[in-house]
Amino acid sequence: MRPSSPRPLLVRSIPALWTLALGLWGLSRQNSVWRDEAATWQVARRSTAEITQMLGNVDVVHGLYYLLMHGLFDLFGPGTAVLRLPSVVAMAVAATCVAALGHRLAGPWAGLGGGLALGLLPAVQFYLQEGRPYALVAAGAGVSTLLLVTLLEGRGRAVHWVAYGGTVAVSGLLNWLSLLILPAHLLTLLLSGRGGRRRHDLGGLGKPVGLGEPVGPGGPGKPGGPAGLGGLGKRWAVAAGAAVVCVLPLVLFSRSQSAQVSWIPPLTWHMLIGPAILLAIGGAGALLDRRSPHRPDGLSAAAVGLPLLVVPHLGLAGLSLIQPLFLDRYVLFSLLGLALLIGAAIGVAVRTVSRRLPRAGWWLLPAIVAVAAVALLPQALAKRSPASRVDDVLAAADDVRRLKRPGDAVLFFPSARRDTRLVSPDAFSGLEDIALARAPERSGTLKGVEAEPARIRAAMLTHRRILLVTDAPAVSRPPATERDRMKRSVLRNHFRIVTDGQTRGRRVTLYERRV
Repeated sequence: MRPSSPRPLLVRSIPALWTLALGLWGLSRQNSVWRDEAATWQVARRSTAEITQMLGNVDVVHGLYYLLMHGLFDLFGPGTAVLRLPSVVAMAVAATCVAALGHRLAGPWAGLGGGLALGLLPAVQFYLQEGRPYALVAAGAGVSTLLLVTLLEGRGRAVHWVAYGGTVAVSGLLNWLSLLILPAHLLTLLLSGRGGRRRHDLGGLGKPVGLGEPVGPGGPGKPGGPAGLGGLGKRWAVAAGAAVVCVLPLVLFSRSQSAQVSWIPPLTWHMLIGPAILLAIGGAGALLDRRSPHRPDGLSAAAVGLPLLVVPHLGLAGLSLIQPLFLDRYVLFSLLGLALLIGAAIGVAVRTVSRRLPRAGWWLLPAIVAVAAVALLPQALAKRSPASRVDDVLAAADDVRRLKRPGDAVLFFPSARRDTRLVSPDAFSGLEDIALARAPERSGTLKGVEAEPARIRAAMLTHRRILLVTDAPAVSRPPATERDRMKRSVLRNHFRIVTDGQTRGRRVTLYERRV
């Protein structure tokens, strides 16, 4: 006996509300903003012309996202809520897409379980409240995958193809590594037939069907339906190709700014442990989906979820052999595949339990979610703590506001720590940025252009008190430029420390000139 199923509207809306609630919980992160979000904040406050000028020099890969946040900051003003709410809403959209996919492919309990599972994944909880574009890319991946399934089921029209290509293109403009979803979708296309599913050696994903093999409602090679995978394959290639053409200029131009990711370490085996665990969990879900009787003659959750989980990770690992790029945030969208497979496994569990204990079926999913939420509660609390990030620019700005006096000077070491002033300019009012030659807005950079070492030295020696904003020792690096070495040398030889404080990864030191 099967448990009565939740209504389709509830299957889609409950995961969305659940993810929104998780995102709004502790959204301000104790009023903290770390260095990556500080980049979003300070760029979003510039004019459109200044943003365009900056993108020619740095961060062009985030250009569309910066322009979006610029519009939101103009409408609502800067703040942690405005900074992070787009990510919260985007991940709620992604959860809705997972729920819809699970419902179609493996039943309502699978959809509800998958949508709820997405918000609980630790990596999702981290980027759910992050003022960066990765959650928006995940939403795009969810929408494009849902459109693909609609088309594979034969329910799509030309407008769906246009929407599919447009969604992939917009996601690519937010982060061009999201184009790794295309080979995942191609694999789904190869493994599935519209209206026909045959068991195969690939763990029940479905019999691989050639792109030129017609598929009708009765299965591969059987008549009775509209254009088969041959037509679908061609239309998919056109839509995917159009998306790639739209994103290709960004890919090529961003290569000139590749020094920005030079800090990413080369790929090593230990970096693959986490992804391997995720792939193992997803593989288990795919095997359980093989037992699902929900759609014996239709597209399976495994045929959609497993490629979405596996292919982007493999693609990013392959690219990282050429240039180190292996960061989980670049393939955050692949976790939608994991959530879908978890949902499929939950659906199988609900059906299995209901056959033996019919009344227990309704309570199994709430019990699973409750146990998972309690088990992951320490992780959830940690993600919402300022300590979950490298530093906090707002805490450093508060220290400067407390220590400064009229006529004081300020230095940043390295110059990238100038993000503290750019996010909180009021805290630095009355202070002279003595190393700065050209402001970030005028120079089209994130951190500005500093003067030559000799001029910085001369300016330092004309001041009695200097505030230094730098990294805490735990995350600091040795001086990499002659300017920074000059700053350190002058402070050591001509100044003494009056106050030295460290807060949330940043260090603010007050120096006074020796008599």
